Amino acid sequence: MAVLKVKFTKNKRDKLAQVLWILNWISVVTGIILFSLGLFLKIEIRKRNELMANQEVHSVPNMLIAVGVIACGINFLGGKICYDCSDTNKFHRWKLFMLPYIICTFFFTFCILVGALMCYTMRNELEESLYLGLKEALKFYKDTDTPGRCFLKRTIDMLQIEFQCCGNNGFRDWFEIQWISIRYLDMSNKEVQDRLKSNVDGKYLMDGVPFSCCNINSPRPCIQNQLTNNSAHYNYDFQSEELNVWRKGCRKALLEYYTQIMQSIGFTVLIIWLFELSVLTGVRYLQTAMENVLRQGDPDSESDGWLLENSFVETARSNLNIIKNLGKSNQINAISGNEDPNMDVPTADYGPDNVPPKQIPTASQPQS
Repeated sequence: MAVLKVKFTKNKRDKLAQVLWILNWISVVTGIILFSLGLFLKIEIRKRNELMANQEVHSVPNMLIAVGVIACGINFLGGKICYDCSDTNKFHRWKLFMLPYIICTFFFTFCILVGALMCYTMRNELEESLYLGLKEALKFYKDTDTPGRCFLKRTIDMLQIEFQCCGNNGFRDWFEIQWISIRYLDMSNKEVQDRLKSNVDGKYLMDGVPFSCCNINSPRPCIQNQLTNNSAHYNYDFQSEELNVWRKGCRKALLEYYTQIMQSIGFTVLIIWLFELSVLTGVRYLQTAMENVLRQGDPDSESDGWLLENSFVETARSNLNIIKNLGKSNQINAISGNEDPNMDVPTADYGPDNVPPKQIPTASQPQS
């Protein structure tokens, strides 16, 4: 029994073909939108590529860009097919091509769904990439004279100012690394010498943060050094001075920023997937209705259209049997190939006609 069978008159078939022609052109526009969203996300990620540890996060924008390009080609071809389906004579040239086209388009729409889901499931990979990338970038903050790293100070300062954040997980991350270059330390100063000697790795550590961590909304001048020492500053309480430096870590700030973008893109891609699925459903109805018209031989007659000719269970069972038969035929061919009696049979090269020469009997010698 056919699944979701619908009866179509000639007028309904023509209208369905015209509507699908328009929808396929709209789908070309949605393909451009997918491409644009992927390109936008890729550019946003590349802006802070040096703050990410791995390149796996680029899989989402790359997926969207590829799907967008393919969508334009598939839907452009679909528009041509639907335009010709309004004429029975023109449908003949697409008859054998339509079913493979529908199958390929179905897998393509599945890729769109995968792209939408990836936008929601990449949060953990993105968070890990940001955590490791920011951890390495903070270590090289002081290397303003090292080629390949000299840009990181400006990158991190601009990041902390723009996203109003400080450190990786928080401002205390700066306490654990040396973020001031040796060239700016007075090595003759006893305090500097004591700090370097007090650390096992010989690093200059202090409870201070760069200027970019300062909160612009603070009512007092920014306190960057000795943040945890209340006696070092007048009328200062470390626990209550929440407005002095940014408390949010940059990893969390960037994660929220990219998560918001990816969720918005994912929702848009999900809507596009539903739209593409509805267009594919209409093309399937049009294909089955036109094939039934050709079987009847009357282009003006009514015809049935359906999604599946048999039920879901019967269709799955028949496809499974086809796969099993293909496997059995391959095994039979392999076995028969090994037992071919004509294989490995030596032939004598007797001549052009492959006829052995006659043997001339030798004369026996007389006995004495």
